Amino acid sequence: MSTAEFRRPAAFHPDDPNVVLRPAPLDVAPRPALTPVGAETEAVDPAEESRALTPAPRWRMRWAALFWSAAGGLVVLGLGLAVANLISDLFARADSLGYLGLGLAALAGLAAAAILVREAYGIARLRAIDHLRDRAAETLQSDDRDAGRAIVKELLLLTRRAPGLARARTRLEAHLDEIIDGRDLVRIAERELMADLDTRARRLVSDAAKRVSVVTAVSPRAAVDMIFVLVTALGLVRRLSLLYGGRPGTLGLARLMRHVISHLAMTGGMAATDGLVQQMIGHGLAAKLSARLGEGVLNGLLTARLGLAAIEVTRPLPFSALRQPTIQDLATGLIRSVERNEEVAAAGRTRATTD
Repeated sequence: MSTAEFRRPAAFHPDDPNVVLRPAPLDVAPRPALTPVGAETEAVDPAEESRALTPAPRWRMRWAALFWSAAGGLVVLGLGLAVANLISDLFARADSLGYLGLGLAALAGLAAAAILVREAYGIARLRAIDHLRDRAAETLQSDDRDAGRAIVKELLLLTRRAPGLARARTRLEAHLDEIIDGRDLVRIAERELMADLDTRARRLVSDAAKRVSVVTAVSPRAAVDMIFVLVTALGLVRRLSLLYGGRPGTLGLARLMRHVISHLAMTGGMAATDGLVQQMIGHGLAAKLSARLGEGVLNGLLTARLGLAAIEVTRPLPFSALRQPTIQDLATGLIRSVERNEEVAAAGRTRATTD
């Protein structure tokens, strides 16, 4: 075992002839090169590093989706086989009947394809409106000018078939290149394009709430009330979606109703409506209204709250520059309408008694 010779540190000149450079031994591994101070190093993306460290999620079979897909395939095959057997039986009876059945089957297939295309277009348009609203909310936070310009252009394209907004679109296009902030672009687009639509939407919700309150107050059966409220709610959501640029079909309307109910559940809209009803009825309204009209007021307020939630779901922009309508705005007109109907009914009963 040999001991290394101890040497003190010393300074020397590189050109000194007494300095001899000896090669490193073969059995010694070279040291890694040190990165100089200030040199640029390749940055590692934290997201990529987390994805590399996180194991890939295991694929799970969704039995419900598999069941409905298989069941739907069997139904389609059964219908196709039934139609094919029907056409073959018609040809067996008479050629004219066979050609007639074949033509009707072709027309039915063409109509089914058109319905599917319309439903797909309606759902895609609703998704585009949802995506536009989410991007507008992000732009209001980030103040990105490019994102704001893209949102305004998409909004102009969405409302191009609304003749009542032609002047507003012209004004908005004239100021599009003059505004720098993306947040201001979104707010000006909301003032120009959404103000008139919001007024019409509030009128639709108010009219639907009044109809529900009157019909449910005079209807003698609860089943009729439920059917009328359901039909009114579906029609109100559909009209609001059409007003704001949506084209919902049957599947799209079902998707909208699911979103509206989810929005009510998340925002606690029903609880707020119940509190308003208790407050208004507790301050003397119950003494002026009969039991049936009180139920009509409650149903009308619930319909109004559903309509307000539908406005938030179908509107392509979030409420920022304009004031969001509340249930109190619609409740005043509803209460006045119910009180007017009660006075008319009381006058009719008085006249019938005197006669």
